[in-house]
Amino acid sequence: MLVARILGGDGEAPPAWRRAAFDNSGLAEPLSALVDKVARHAHRVTDQDIAAAKASGLSEDQVFEIVVCAAVGQATRSTRRRLQS
Repeated sequence: MLVARILGGDGEAPPAWRRAAFDNSGLAEPLSALVDKVARHAHRVTDQDIAAAKASGLSEDQVFEIVVCAAVGQATRSTRRRLQS
């Protein structure tokens, strides 16, 4: 239910961007770098990473939604891997 809501529900970021962030693929820079960092090393995300995404023309709400989708996508992949092993 959470995944369906963040990917298909109302939001500021287009659904295609949210899906790409969830899947960690198909986004242009600087979003690609931000999403990958959230997925692989979330503790290393800096204010500069967020500022770069906003400087590319995204609103703060759009950046937030993209980051949430990236984090939930990574958590979903990790959970599936653990359940399959």
